[in-house]
Amino acid sequence: MVEVGDEAPDFCLPMATGGDFCLKERKKGWLVLYFYPKDNTSGCTREALDFTDHLPQFQQLDAEVAGISRDSPASHEKFAAKHGLKVLLLSDPDHRVTEAYGAWALKRMYGKEGYGVIRSTLLIDPEGRIAHIWRKVKVDGHASIVKKKLEQLQGIAEG
Repeated sequence: MVEVGDEAPDFCLPMATGGDFCLKERKKGWLVLYFYPKDNTSGCTREALDFTDHLPQFQQLDAEVAGISRDSPASHEKFAAKHGLKVLLLSDPDHRVTEAYGAWALKRMYGKEGYGVIRSTLLIDPEGRIAHIWRKVKVDGHASIVKKKLEQLQGIAEG
């Protein structure tokens, strides 16, 4: 499991828009990387819409926003079109990247156990290091919390 200060594990994943998103090949700047369970579920839709609503503010802070789930690129494409999402959506069907970032774990739900995505967000700095981690994220207000932490890490004082 990654910790703050670690180098972000490298990956290349297919995007909803076609092509691959490769961590090492992206432009420098900050990356908000969030892991979510499933396209078109209520919490995941609210989270994606919240990040989309905040996207111009993240862009002003030189940050990209990318969501990762096990859904296919085609599912992501439909999800984005249906809800007008502007964030990058990446497909991790074998949950290899999700595991590498510590967002895959044993869960208990409705009396059953199984492995699945733990809703998590990581901030990756321009040097490719983990700057902050949120585990077991609560959706409501989360994008604002991430934006405030990014401002704090960049030394931008609220005024």
